[in-house]
This record gives sequence, structure tokens and C-alpha cells, in this order.
Amino acid sequence: MSAEAKPSEGPRRLVLAQPIANPTDFECVGEREILKQLGPGTVMMIGDNPALPKMPEKPVLLDFFRYRFGKISCNHLLQSAMNAKKAGQSEKIVLACLLHDIANGILIRADHGYWGAQLIAPYVDEEVAWAVQHHQALRFFPDPAVNYEYPAAYDKFFGPNYVVPDYLVQAYEAARKHRWYMSGRAITLYDLYSFEEDVTIDPREFEDIIGRHFKQPKEGLGFDNSPTAHMWRTMIWPTNFL
Repeated sequence: MSAEAKPSEGPRRLVLAQPIANPTDFECVGEREILKQLGPGTVMMIGDNPALPKMPEKPVLLDFFRYRFGKISCNHLLQSAMNAKKAGQSEKIVLACLLHDIANGILIRADHGYWGAQLIAPYVDEEVAWAVQHHQALRFFPDPAVNYEYPAAYDKFFGPNYVVPDYLVQAYEAARKHRWYMSGRAITLYDLYSFEEDVTIDPREFEDIIGRHFKQPKEGLGFDNSPTAHMWRTMIWPTNFL
């Protein structure tokens, strides 16, 4: 429920798990226990957590890959983008593959396609954000025309009798009729086979594509007053109390 950060100077700072990470503690037992510890020399975490790598003053996209993403998500995104690039996909599709699970990297897993699309929307072409959002639904539905099958891993994750919820069925049906259907479908194709543990890809491989297709704000991600700047700040300071 909590952790403790001990900077070399200053008060002891306590970390309280975000509410969404502890949804069953309706009585807030953990929160009450943490708050009881506050006093002279002990405060709640705010700002840079010394347990995390310090982000640059004006973060760019790849800084989140370097300093915030877990290894599984980071490697998966890089492999997915590289597979799309090797397959001759357009740079927009390569970028969509690079960003499709960005919410999984540090923000939130549930409905990650929707969260990820919202996060990147101010900075990418509308088609890229659309594809990221709709891969959330498309991944559950086979498409024999492009040799896409239901992922075997999902039987392990969700059980063999899992029923896709109605909202994703509706999103899938709408996506099938959309002009950008194949952009979203492409993500699922290069998503499926991009979990090789022994493959290492330097994020700088994609600097040129990012430079051409990602609108990096001069103020740094999180500090440009965009509609999603607060989401980038949350990834910069994920342990802030408030």
C-alpha cells in the first residue's frame, strides 16, 4: 500500500498507492495508517521521487521510454515498431506501433488503448490516435484476410470462455467500416509477435520518425498546457500524493 523514500537531505517522504491501484480498501485502512505517521520530519511524497530516475526539465517522448517504462512494455513497443518498419509499413503505422501500449508503460492497463490514444492525440496525426484507440477492440477479433488470429495468450490471460464485452464488440463493428480500419489492424499484426525477451532495440532507431510525426512541444511533454499535459505529468511524478 505504501513505500518510503529517503532523500539524502530533507524530510522522510511517504508514498501512498494511487486509489486505482488499491480499489478494495473501501475503509481506507492503508491511507489512515500512512497519515498517522505524518509529523515533524515526515511528509507525503510530492515532486521528484529519489527512487525513480530524474526526468529532464523538458521531457521528450523517448525520455519516457528511457526513464519511466517498465522493461516489458518498453521492449514490446520497440519490437512492435521495428517489425512494422521491417515489413515496409508507413512511418505513421510504425509510430502507431511504437505508441500503441504507451498507457501500459507507466499509466494504466485497463482500457489502455483509449487512454493511450487520448494521451498522444495532441501530438500525432488523427489516424495514429485512431489506430491506437481501436487496437483495444480489434485485437480480440480475428481477420483471416490478413492472417490475424485470436491471440493464444488471451486464453491464458482471460480463460478459454472469455466473452468480449459489448462496448468492445460495438467498437470493433464500427472500426470494420472505418476508412482507417487497416491502420488499427496493422497494430494488432505487429503487436502479436513482439515479445522476444532476447531482442534489444535502441530507442534512438526511431528518432527520425518521431521527429517527423510527433509534435514535440518546446516546453516539454507535461508542461505545454495541452489537454493531456496532466497525463504526462502523472507519468513524470507517478507517486505524488496529490
